Amino acid sequence: MNIGINLAAIPAQAVAQVEAELYNRSFAAANELKNASMEVLRGQRSGKTYKKPGGGTYTASAPGEPPAVRTGRLRDSWRPIPNGLNPAIEENIPVYPEYMEHGTPGGMIAPRPFAQKIVDQAEPQVTSIYTTPYNIHF
Repeated sequence: MNIGINLAAIPAQAVAQVEAELYNRSFAAANELKNASMEVLRGQRSGKTYKKPGGGTYTASAPGEPPAVRTGRLRDSWRPIPNGLNPAIEENIPVYPEYMEHGTPGGMIAPRPFAQKIVDQAEPQVTSIYTTPYNIHF
């Protein structure tokens, strides 16, 4: 998705308003990505059922499905990163998300892709956020 704004053709006061609005939109878009991550990384999966340490069971994800929720650590690790026209989310867990997305070296764990599913789920809302006309007064 590419959205461009030519700030050189706009008066300075309007540029300041656009920049402030752009930050707000970027923050909203990053939050949409976080919300989408919460949706994609929830729900029942169709893999094997395992016992949890301390009692109970959970059903793991099958290869090709987004990771199942066992502890909730991956779901809870995402934070929004507003960044102009490039909003993002990032997680703070080393290695594990990469192994889930692409699988482990040697194939012990098959890929459980989720990143593109998050982007796809958030895209309509993010597009709407950035394509709403600006309300500039100067």
